[in-house]
Amino acid sequence: MTATAKPIDFLWFIPTSGDGAYLGTTDLNRGPEIGYLQQIAQAVDRLGYTGVLLPTGVSCEESFVTAAALSAHTQKLKFLVAIRPGTASPAYYARLASTLDRVSNGRVLLNIVVGGSPAELAGDGIHLEHDERYAHADEFFHVWEELLETGSSTFEGKYIKATNARLGLPPVQAPRPPLYFGGSSDAGIEFSVGRVDKYLTWGEPPAQVAEKIAKVRAAAAKRGREVSFGIRLHFIVRETDEEAWAAAEKLISKLDDETIREAQEQFVNQSDSVGQKRMAALHGGRRDKLEVSPNLWAGVGLVRAGAGTALVGSPKTVAARLREYQELGIETVIGSGYPHLEEAYRVAELLFPELGLKRDEQRAGFRNEFGAKQIFAGGSHGGNLKVVSGS
Repeated sequence: MTATAKPIDFLWFIPTSGDGAYLGTTDLNRGPEIGYLQQIAQAVDRLGYTGVLLPTGVSCEESFVTAAALSAHTQKLKFLVAIRPGTASPAYYARLASTLDRVSNGRVLLNIVVGGSPAELAGDGIHLEHDERYAHADEFFHVWEELLETGSSTFEGKYIKATNARLGLPPVQAPRPPLYFGGSSDAGIEFSVGRVDKYLTWGEPPAQVAEKIAKVRAAAAKRGREVSFGIRLHFIVRETDEEAWAAAEKLISKLDDETIREAQEQFVNQSDSVGQKRMAALHGGRRDKLEVSPNLWAGVGLVRAGAGTALVGSPKTVAARLREYQELGIETVIGSGYPHLEEAYRVAELLFPELGLKRDEQRAGFRNEFGAKQIFAGGSHGGNLKVVSGS
């Protein structure tokens, strides 16, 4: 990290639809059992990540409930909780957000999710066309923000009507918890620059990210606003580049061509998300076109909807790629890796030092009578020792 570079704000992911060591197979799968999710949350809290993202969707555990459960077992960790307008009223979501912010003592961030599969949205009672969903979301968050900031709202729009809506107890964060959003369509960008604090992009090649950031900045400037930027990426970090690429290949080693074909057809035919189409276009479902930019690997997107790219390499290599995004204006990284518990440790232990990020460290042990320092405990064997000169 250069002397003038600002440290990256680094969050992790809570896999509320399940986890595993391989993609596209049931081998070595882990269900989203609350004890396991708690392990991940406590690990990243201790390792120095600033927060965690909790997704939404029919295959996920409910984001607010899960965040409330995990907040009781963590100390500093912030919770970037997915909120989908239309699945409940603005007043109800205002109560959820305010209560969670108080329960967690001001550790709530909100991630607005408007897009997705029209079939899944219809199951949630949302029957609007793509651009209309953003017009609806704008009205929804008008009422939601007024409630969080003032405690009351009366509004009559095309999609939302609230008559003397009330919020009895305010959030800890004033005037409200921060709003995050990711969306690549013109309608999504226009919505975001009028409302949100941080715009998120999926891990596209730097040139595409630069183009998107410029577009969002220009749209925000027309509104007299500024937004900050974050990126959603997977990570495969090992001590050497060779080890990292071998781990990437292992991750998809049990993935067959039919599973890839079915997944890609589903992404194309069952989603109207512009961002999802951009992700799919990076690799076209082909195994031989997965490094879409230096060290940016699209193998995750062969079968996973949403964020489909990973930075692959040694700590120095991945840190260099992250600095390229940082120079474009990226301030926040939301990372993940399979499995999420083990990879959280790898990223913190290997990558954080290269980024200048501090991990919570145990106090250094005493030296023994020979001037040696214990490196790790070994039970009755006394641990490993390293001779350290000086005082």
